[in-house]
Amino acid sequence: MMKIAIIGAGQVGGTLGRAWAAAGHEIVFGVRDPAGNRVASVVATTAGRARAAGVAEAAAGAEVVVLATPWPATESAVREAGDLSGKVLIDCTNPLADDLSVLLVGRTSSGAELVATWAPEARVVKAFNTTGFENMADPDFHGRPATMLIAGDDEAAKAIACGLARDVGFDPVVAGPLTMARLLEPIALLWINLALFRGHGTRVTFQLDRKA
Repeated sequence: MMKIAIIGAGQVGGTLGRAWAAAGHEIVFGVRDPAGNRVASVVATTAGRARAAGVAEAAAGAEVVVLATPWPATESAVREAGDLSGKVLIDCTNPLADDLSVLLVGRTSSGAELVATWAPEARVVKAFNTTGFENMADPDFHGRPATMLIAGDDEAAKAIACGLARDVGFDPVVAGPLTMARLLEPIALLWINLALFRGHGTRVTFQLDRKA
């Protein structure tokens, strides 16, 4: 069991929180209004296995902090979380323009690398950004798990992220160091294009096949 703070209680954060709570992890949703109706409705779906707190309080008591915020709110959320030294910081965000058409960061950097500059003592891992929340709720595709690509510089932190991906039902694949987020974030853009703008719907995924 791990103590996990999820910063943000929207579709991605709520879905991951429910899955991890069901797997036996201790979940705290870190939000600016922990008494609000929105987060209360999310907590209610965890059958009493999660709670809400302020961002700093949630992060302080956690081993793993998960960023599930809209990109424009991400830097302020990291700042509000306070001291993240030594913590695994999983970045689920994508630095997308408002119309979801382009990435605001790329080629020579990535959103995850910016997160690492905002929290330099944290062990940053990029994960849970390349597919939609619908597939996080049910990653099974015809008996095979969807692939979850993971990148980071800390081997132990990546191993933790891989374990959390398996707990949700994904097949985790380590893509390399954190600089590989420069490739993972465009994969998210491709998924959005296929799912939302090319008529394939959100129940599409990427799977890495292995041939013996």
